[in-house]
Amino acid sequence: MGIQPFSAAQGERDLIVAVDCSTTASKAVVFDAMGRAVATARSPIATANPGIGLHEQNPEDWWTATRTALRQVMFDVDSSRIRSVTVTTQRETFVCLDADNRPVRPAIVWMDTRARELVMELGSDRVHQISGRPADNTPSIYKIAWLVRNEQPEMQRTDKIGDVGAYLNHRLCRRWVSSVASADSLGLLDMQTRTWSPDLVDLVGIDAATLPEVVAPGTVVGCVDQAVANETALPVGTPIVAGAGDGQCAAIGAGVLHPGSAYLNMGTAVVSGTVSPTYTWDRAFRTVAGADGESFLLEAFSSSGTYLVNWFRERFGVAGAAGQDVTAEELMEAAAAQLPPGAEGLLALPYWNAAQTPYWDPAARGAVVGFTGRHGRAHLYRALLEGIAFEIKLEISGLDSAVSAAPKAISVTGGGSRSAVWMQIVADTLNRPITLCHEPETTALGAAMIGSVAAGVHPSLDAASKNMCRSARTIVPDPGNAEKYHTLWEIYRGLYDSLKPTLNALSSLR
Repeated sequence: MGIQPFSAAQGERDLIVAVDCSTTASKAVVFDAMGRAVATARSPIATANPGIGLHEQNPEDWWTATRTALRQVMFDVDSSRIRSVTVTTQRETFVCLDADNRPVRPAIVWMDTRARELVMELGSDRVHQISGRPADNTPSIYKIAWLVRNEQPEMQRTDKIGDVGAYLNHRLCRRWVSSVASADSLGLLDMQTRTWSPDLVDLVGIDAATLPEVVAPGTVVGCVDQAVANETALPVGTPIVAGAGDGQCAAIGAGVLHPGSAYLNMGTAVVSGTVSPTYTWDRAFRTVAGADGESFLLEAFSSSGTYLVNWFRERFGVAGAAGQDVTAEELMEAAAAQLPPGAEGLLALPYWNAAQTPYWDPAARGAVVGFTGRHGRAHLYRALLEGIAFEIKLEISGLDSAVSAAPKAISVTGGGSRSAVWMQIVADTLNRPITLCHEPETTALGAAMIGSVAAGVHPSLDAASKNMCRSARTIVPDPGNAEKYHTLWEIYRGLYDSLKPTLNALSSLR
């Protein structure tokens, strides 16, 4: 399966719209053929936490935020120049709809941990081999099984189960369809056949007919009708292109299309990945469908990325300086920058949302060790940044050993990449250069690249990458700091094993 180009008149229709519906907001970004963002709009999405470990969203909010962002961005461009719209979304979050396409319950978000007992009960090497995903809280499969066991009235009313991409495609063009590189996040897809697995569907106890139709990334799945045009300000007839999950789009937006390179997405979750031309599976990573519909991404990740940073700022951050143009974030960054590597002996195990690569422990919890009376808020903030950096080192090390040749280049994107302090910590911890992407909305750029090929703006993803991807600057490690982090690494790498019994025992108290 590959990208299926759509035939369109050339002329002045030279703009591509990308919708990036993430965990926190839906963004609409309009790109030109050279990858320049000519207009951007954003509308927030709320997440509810109705109990410990529970994370839910109203699916209608995905559409409301997307519709709002599209209407806003259309005011800033000549809509007659729009060639296509491509959607990329948060992965592993899913929705259940009734026969009238109304949600039967709130959507369950990827970071939700309600099904951790079922992860341990149903997770197996066989499930991993088929789905590409080690047993973990994140894939939808276990939470769907939880709903089947615990919410039978709602599940009996359920007519459709799908990922965020399927839901938004349905709202945009009335078709229950998803890209293979988005639908795979449900954890029910056979990664080798790219079809729904009868074994996995039977395992959770649902009807495969409820799941979306699966197509290759880049397939034109429909067009904007008058009703949707009225809601979004998109021109009637605009092609809707099946995109890919946010991780896959971030990869190609960072220029990672072939083996030998890697990307690091510093988003709500921290995800690193590299390309494999063939299907392989291992506990050192999870395997997802590539945005080209043919290759695979080997991904290692931690669900506590900027989620954890934002958690700290919301609960322990400081107010911005009165009368000065300084934000609370900048104050915390400046304070952390004044501290030495290791935050004067404070280490953080950043498992606020369980542990993923390489431990896959749904019962893990976060921990901070080494406190003394000297430590304060800035020490804790730096320790959290460093803890995530150590997890990135675990991720990259696993990927290096999984491929025949370790990736030589690491391209970094995501909101966390805007922190100069954090990026230097990552480079020093890895003791290797990292290159920042020029475009801050790299995930949206990847979706636009898919759309540009489908619309005939570029003949291939390689051509789109050559024309649309650019790098900003490269951060090189400080040799002295790298040596200090190597010493700390020898301590950190044993921390999880030492604390695992305690963390699991605390988790079992729920």
